[in-house]
Amino acid sequence: MKVTHRAIPAALALGTLLVAALPAQAAHHPAHATSYGTKATYSPRQSAHSYQRPPAGFTPVFTENVSRHGSRAASDSEDGDLILTLWDKARTAGQLTGKGEEFGPRVRALQAAMAKVGYGNLSGRGEQEMRDTAARMRQRLPSLFAKIAADGQKIDVVSSGQGRAIDSADAYAGELAAADPALKPLIGETRTDKDLLYFHKAAGGAAYRDYIDNDQRLAATLKSITDQPRTQEAARSVLRRLFADAFVEQLSSADQVAAAEAVYNLYAIAPAMSEESPDGRGWGMQRYISTTDAAWFGYLSDAEDFYEKGPGFADSDITYKMADVLLDDFFQQVEAKKAGTSTLGAELRFSHAEEIIPLAALMGLPGSTEPVTEQQPYTYATNPWRGAAVSPLGANIQWDVFRKGDRWLVRMLYNEKETAFKANCTPIAKGSTFYDLDDLERCFGRS
Repeated sequence: MKVTHRAIPAALALGTLLVAALPAQAAHHPAHATSYGTKATYSPRQSAHSYQRPPAGFTPVFTENVSRHGSRAASDSEDGDLILTLWDKARTAGQLTGKGEEFGPRVRALQAAMAKVGYGNLSGRGEQEMRDTAARMRQRLPSLFAKIAADGQKIDVVSSGQGRAIDSADAYAGELAAADPALKPLIGETRTDKDLLYFHKAAGGAAYRDYIDNDQRLAATLKSITDQPRTQEAARSVLRRLFADAFVEQLSSADQVAAAEAVYNLYAIAPAMSEESPDGRGWGMQRYISTTDAAWFGYLSDAEDFYEKGPGFADSDITYKMADVLLDDFFQQVEAKKAGTSTLGAELRFSHAEEIIPLAALMGLPGSTEPVTEQQPYTYATNPWRGAAVSPLGANIQWDVFRKGDRWLVRMLYNEKETAFKANCTPIAKGSTFYDLDDLERCFGRS
């Protein structure tokens, strides 16, 4: 989600109560932890050597996941175009700072790199993220993939149909095939299921889209969060790194914020394009925005995603109810395996933040358990939700299924970290990350 400034009638603002409840707490969190929001690049959250072993006698019989696409270029050239237009004017007027002088050429180079990759498309780093994640999956479950190859079980690959999701699927599946050529004929051609993996834009997301477009409480809340004095202060601070004070002050407040947001958005996407940078060393966009200003704009980005895709308001499930189609598919795949009606050894799905974030809220995954009220809105000080943790680029949720006789166990990994199911689900032993399938069906209301 790109930071945007939502314009609505001033009468809809929530007023001083909300503003007072939103201190500039974002500045107290390190930039690497929060400031990239859902544009944060991927890294696994647990060491490969620290996973719990399944109980004695249990062997892996199936695995399934849903993954967000890997790192990508920006969705469009809007941010670069906006800030470069301003930069050109400042250069003509002799109003650039020292950092400002180098900023324009660097943005142009980044823009050219993203245009070459294709706006919205998977970057080199994104492809590598997918290959690495696939390799780790296979390394965690060597006996399962050996059994898949030996028994001729199928590996189903499905995506949202969007280019970056298809490319992610192909990179992921390609790594599995390269590691074991016996798997190659068993991996199905990537198919598209928009209802399952792009549900926010499919028929099942109609009510959700109406919420995004027309809900006045949502619009008023986001406006009140964005329209704090801290936003204006941060905007001026960002621009003064690049432009002379006189040049900055001649811009309207709205233009200052829009320009600073553009700088932030370029900063946030740059790590995803690291392989396309000169000598692969990165773009150095952190030179043009301070840690505290990046953290503030990262907070604004997180707030928008929290209310539009995440836990949202406590009295509504509109942001995540539609993810039930995806959770249902997870259960159906395991149940079919148990019933003997499935010939699959693995089900691999590739999607987007708009699907991962609601699914995390629906499942009650760590960091996505706490909605807010109008009286106590979302802040970093009072809520654990962080876009960089919930759905970084390449985020994934995986269920590994183990069997011993008639007993079936499920282990969940969230960004490759062993993760407990929600509180009313009971693991097989205290501290265990393994759950009886029957108990999961009970606690998710499927039995």
